[in-house]
Amino acid sequence: MKTEIISIGDELLIGQVVNTNAAWIGEQMTMAGIKVYQAVSIADDYDHIFEALKLASERADIVLITGGLGPTKDDITKKTLCDFFDSKLVFNEAVFEDVKEIFRVRGRQVTDLNRKQAEVPDNCTVIRNVHGTAPGMWFEKDGIIFVSMPGVPFEMKPMMTDYIIPELQQRFNLPAIYHKTVLTQGVPESEMAAMIEDWENSLPHNVKLAYLPQPGIVRLRLTASGKNRDKLVALVENEIIKLKKIIGEYIFGFDKDTLEEVVGNLLREKSKTVSSAESCTGGYIAHLITSVAGSSDYYKGSVVSYANEIKSRILGVEEKDIERYGAVSESVVSQMAVGVREKFKTDYAVATSGVAGPTGGTKEKPVGTTWIAVATSDKVFAKQFHFGEHRGRNIRRAALMALDMLRKEL
Repeated sequence: MKTEIISIGDELLIGQVVNTNAAWIGEQMTMAGIKVYQAVSIADDYDHIFEALKLASERADIVLITGGLGPTKDDITKKTLCDFFDSKLVFNEAVFEDVKEIFRVRGRQVTDLNRKQAEVPDNCTVIRNVHGTAPGMWFEKDGIIFVSMPGVPFEMKPMMTDYIIPELQQRFNLPAIYHKTVLTQGVPESEMAAMIEDWENSLPHNVKLAYLPQPGIVRLRLTASGKNRDKLVALVENEIIKLKKIIGEYIFGFDKDTLEEVVGNLLREKSKTVSSAESCTGGYIAHLITSVAGSSDYYKGSVVSYANEIKSRILGVEEKDIERYGAVSESVVSQMAVGVREKFKTDYAVATSGVAGPTGGTKEKPVGTTWIAVATSDKVFAKQFHFGEHRGRNIRRAALMALDMLRKEL
């Protein structure tokens, strides 16, 4: 069974809006056991929409469409659907009641333009939209299912999870599919592949591995397919036990876990606190930690000591050490970690100092050179890294590495 996703909207093509809908729909369909073979983005243009529907009908069994269902003149998807499915618009009282309820809750009056949202093709099955005014529409033609949904994510997603996927699962005998993503930090993709090559080659025939790298993290997604989901879960979990024996020190979580959440949970479990001193990361560690709800339980604060004078005056770094070793050095970053831990009276502290780039590098310390330190009540240790030449990636990699060093210490 093949699925195609059609995303409609000029804003997607000019880069004004990132098409997160297609990625989310693809994920949901895959988890339901339905493979997505193609996703296209097209303009709000009658001919483009009509042609996209025609082409999709030649290569897919299910066509999922988002966007172009607003009440304004530039939203022409509904008109195009009528022509493609040889239908005409009719007023639907149930849809209009939903529209009126939305406007009642928002304290606004329904206009004639809004009333038109209740007009739907006469040969579609209406999918209620309790979060907006544009209903979803389910069509069937020549054995192919077409579903048109609003482009607004918080309107589209409930339609997918509450109606469309359950309906597809009821109609078709779908295979069981189980995904498990292993989250690793500290090893590049190529090195990781070499480390687990034998394990990967010995995976069962119905278990596939995908490498999903991003700055600072490599995700390893295991996908198992078969008839019995419980057996697939057991099969994948057994393979993960084997994987842990090979790269266990680099695994920090699974699926939707984040490093900042994992570190936060460890700190909370141990009733410990942490602070940070940041130079090259400019507060990004603080941002990651505080993006987790409840982080005030264990996070005290940060000193963004970008200037050397702040390193010395606020954190107590010896000026002579900055002059002798440079700000990007083991001595300086270690003193930063010790200084912020003592100042904020925390159990742990992390510190970063590096050449984020793209300028500022030297032969001895090229762009990407970064020192990271962790201080505890009885010790401080630091490591040097070389992250590359891209400033944004260097900042993220340094922050994640600092958190992972803290995780391992915890």
